[in-house]
Amino acid sequence: MSSLVWQKSTYSSEGDNCLELAVGLEDAVLLRESDDPFVVVTVSPVVLGGLVRSVRSDVIGR
Repeated sequence: MSSLVWQKSTYSSEGDNCLELAVGLEDAVLLRESDDPFVVVTVSPVVLGGLVRSVRSDVIGR
């Protein structure tokens, strides 16, 4: 997994408590927390997009 290019949001601080993303095989999206980089969750772009839309709509609706 060391060959992956992990990215974190520009909204994240420089600390070790950030969500990071990388693109895996067959365009799978890999997610991990920077403070525990050995636990990785794999999702499809469609699933991640649905999560982001849901979170955005919840935040905007408040």
